[in-house]
Amino acid sequence: MSHINKPVPGSHQFFPLNQPDIGSALDPPKLFQPLQLRGVTFKNRIFVSPMCQYSSDNGHATDWHLVHIGGFATRGVGAVCMEATAVVPEGRISPNDAGLWTDSQIEPLRRIVNFAHAQGTKIGIQLAHAGRKASTLAPWVQYSAGRGASHVAQDNEGGWPSEVYGPSDIPFSDTYPKPKVMSEDDLDRVEKAFISAIHRAEIAGFDFIEVHAAHGYLLHSFLSPISNTRSDQYGGQELQNRLRFLLRLVSVCRQAWQNKPLFVRISASDWAEGPEQDEAGIWKQWGIEQSKILVGELEKLGVDLIDCSSGGNYVKQKITVRPGYQVPFAEALKREYPSVVVAAVGLITNPLEANKYLQDGQADAIFLARELMRNPHWPLQAAQSLGVAVKAANQYERAWQEMPSIVKPSL
Repeated sequence: MSHINKPVPGSHQFFPLNQPDIGSALDPPKLFQPLQLRGVTFKNRIFVSPMCQYSSDNGHATDWHLVHIGGFATRGVGAVCMEATAVVPEGRISPNDAGLWTDSQIEPLRRIVNFAHAQGTKIGIQLAHAGRKASTLAPWVQYSAGRGASHVAQDNEGGWPSEVYGPSDIPFSDTYPKPKVMSEDDLDRVEKAFISAIHRAEIAGFDFIEVHAAHGYLLHSFLSPISNTRSDQYGGQELQNRLRFLLRLVSVCRQAWQNKPLFVRISASDWAEGPEQDEAGIWKQWGIEQSKILVGELEKLGVDLIDCSSGGNYVKQKITVRPGYQVPFAEALKREYPSVVVAAVGLITNPLEANKYLQDGQADAIFLARELMRNPHWPLQAAQSLGVAVKAANQYERAWQEMPSIVKPSL
């Protein structure tokens, strides 16, 4: 009998085959139980949130993204969602944001997808349009400009401040670009751009797509009465009008992406002062009650997962940040629609708490961002905390001797 270092079958390069997959568990707690959506099986419920890296070359992914995403794919997460990826150039947050508006952007992404798949990890992409928060500086560039400086990336800084669009001409703040009001033609163009980006995502091999409708970007700004004061069928006090563009867009995205999971990230609250709706029935801000109605409509359209975040649309938002501070929003949606798959996100760092959120039915999956940047080995350490045997990558197993291993390494 021969003893060889088996390769991943059909991979574009040699990668040692992990059997079972990295991050797989025996007799797992809820956090490590598989989740199946539209025929795609996620090996556990630890998902990597989209995290802007401000490191793309005219929208093209670089080796930074390969290393950034690859590091998560080799450490046991159930899924990785790539950062907000603009469907049109002017839909980027910053000049160095990711994009999928041209075919040349497919191949750098396919390289990342192939690597993730070789590690047994599912990978998706978040498609986005920054709306009135577009053409801004990367965070560290903004920081170097000094407190109170303009956030706007000017033309000579790679920006496009005269080509920023939104539902209304209301800027996010005095230091952000003033948007142009989107016409029906503008809406049609963005819709077509999403469909084209979906076709490119299919070629790249992604396992799921997430539509970004949170954090004050274009789709969230249409939902909120703070940012949408239109008087046509896409705005105003009438909730169905403010929902109209997102629902129209998600409907065509679902048609274009029929066989794989479709996620939608929402902000469940603007975190503005005062009530969501006043005593006279006037909607004052976006909040959980309108979010419930939205999620009911998204369920009808066949959305597979709601990624429940909050904030980002109101510059004076007041958030009491604490561990799991956004979980009550996810729980409210889950309670309203028990059959809808809901993911929680936001300052979730403790594995025991993360597992409890799932065990108690407050959410079905957990998205992690900054905690995974601080500690990409979080899934394996979570397994240790929960007392479960989880597969580490072959190349890293000797670093995890204290974990009861599914497959004992040869030393």
